[in-house]
Amino acid sequence: MARKYSKAASKKVAKAMHERKRGTLKSGRSGNKVKSRKQAIAIGLSEARRAGKKVPKKRSASKRRSGRPRG
Repeated sequence: MARKYSKAASKKVAKAMHERKRGTLKSGRSGNKVKSRKQAIAIGLSEARRAGKKVPKKRSASKRRSGRPRG
């Protein structure tokens, strides 16, 4: 089975996680420090996407919403 993420993409995510741990990872426009683990992963993946590494496409907002149970 083929890999979903390239090794280079994994390195980008690992670098973002390391920066978050040290407190040097900043979010996009606002430039605020990133505290969330999930946000650090998202930043690493978007950097990998921008660099042209093998990363699956982002899920659309409608697909994200439809999978959630109501209640």
